[in-house]
Amino acid sequence: MSNMDSTAKSGMLYGITAFLLWSIAPLYFKTIDHIPALDILSHRILWSFVVVVILMTAMRKWRALKQALSTKVLLAVALSSVLIAVNWGTYIYAVNSEQLLSASLGYYINPLVSIVLGMVFFKDRLDRPKQWAAWLCLLAVVFEVIQFGRLPWIALTLALSFGLYGLVRKKIALDSFMGMTLETAILMPYALPQLYWFGADVGFMQSGQWASSLLLMAAGPVTMVPLMCFAAAANRISLVTLGFFQYIGPSAMFLLAVFLYDEPFSSEKLVTFGLIWAALAMLIVSSIKQLRKQKQAL
Repeated sequence: MSNMDSTAKSGMLYGITAFLLWSIAPLYFKTIDHIPALDILSHRILWSFVVVVILMTAMRKWRALKQALSTKVLLAVALSSVLIAVNWGTYIYAVNSEQLLSASLGYYINPLVSIVLGMVFFKDRLDRPKQWAAWLCLLAVVFEVIQFGRLPWIALTLALSFGLYGLVRKKIALDSFMGMTLETAILMPYALPQLYWFGADVGFMQSGQWASSLLLMAAGPVTMVPLMCFAAAANRISLVTLGFFQYIGPSAMFLLAVFLYDEPFSSEKLVTFGLIWAALAMLIVSSIKQLRKQKQAL
């Protein structure tokens, strides 16, 4: 086996692992759904910061981070911090309020949002399948509004916040760990006061609450381990290949919502998801054709 084949296989393994871990994350957040979402978000920020500081120290990246800092970078990271906090908070709220189907819909829509952002900000050209996919996505949102009389705000917030987060992070030359270090550090002035003054009387090894404390501390590894696997995969395989794996997460969320947590799945919801699935099928076919053209060009 050549080194290239070995690298590609390890990259695929890292990628699948990352998205599988993200797909079962609702099981973790369901175990702490008795805790307010804002408190869980604060713990996620706090313990992610602790984990990433340990990783940065172990990898000796502090000097590289210092050299990469500038006013422009800090402003961009401040924006990405707000976007990821909104994404995390909305996701936690969706899981804990039994709206996992909405979260699944949001992460299905996210690739389509990224395509539109790429067209607007990077002048990416949309081929015919991607154009049809974008229109189907818009049709699904319009159908939701007409059918239920309101925007699917959870799905749209998750899709837009993560899509814009990816856009901002693409604009700044920081790897995942350096970026997450700055983001969690910027969010700490929110997390600590929230936990100290406004948080529920849960956690931090209080008497009789060891289980909740340990579960809340686990928010750090739950956040960082799949991110580490994703970063490792991104360094080994193409983003087109990695893009196929991103549908693992929302598909697993959908199955958990319908078959494990018994969230209502009406015929109207089936129409919405059917439109999104059709759009994603077009994207997958388009990506496969793109991969074949790349192989033929080699």
